Amino acid sequence: MILVPMRFKNFVWPHNPRVYSIAFERKLATHKIPFGLHYLQSLGQTRRVLKGEGEFVGENAYELFKQLATVFYEETPGVLVHPVWMTTTAWFAGLELRQMPRRDYVAYSFEFWEVEGGAGTVRLSARPIQEADGTAGEAETEESGQGQYHTVARGDTLWELSRRYGVALSRIIELNPSIRNPNLIYPGQKVRII
Repeated sequence: MILVPMRFKNFVWPHNPRVYSIAFERKLATHKIPFGLHYLQSLGQTRRVLKGEGEFVGENAYELFKQLATVFYEETPGVLVHPVWMTTTAWFAGLELRQMPRRDYVAYSFEFWEVEGGAGTVRLSARPIQEADGTAGEAETEESGQGQYHTVARGDTLWELSRRYGVALSRIIELNPSIRNPNLIYPGQKVRII
């Protein structure tokens, strides 16, 4: 199996972290009934937590860690492309230095929380959307070697795409110099997201 490079927002890992864990959680309630019995009620799934550990090695190892820390400091969720999980929208919830950093070696751990309920999950395939006339249309997101692209559907705006994919509006505008008026995009047009 060939793994894609892990990335979050505009940071791409030079090599994938060596350890991953994905934790699922379901909240349960216990209800007591007579004669010492009980039954369990599912209150639903909660967030998924994606954790891992890795190292940056080489002359610019500490610089790479500082770049990752800069992305951590951003106060917004973003698109997380996880090598062994689906592409999803997540918060960068934790970043830990695992030892005294050196210029050429940094061991670290990280933690991402998926947007609650999976509502922010981004699928890299067609999904139905509601057209103005009430019929279902298709909006597509596709990846190529040059980035991730969204095919504009009726009603899409750059602002909405920015929120949906967790990418700053200014970054989307920067990636699409052919869009002269950011307030005007057309159905069928391809917009680079990442």
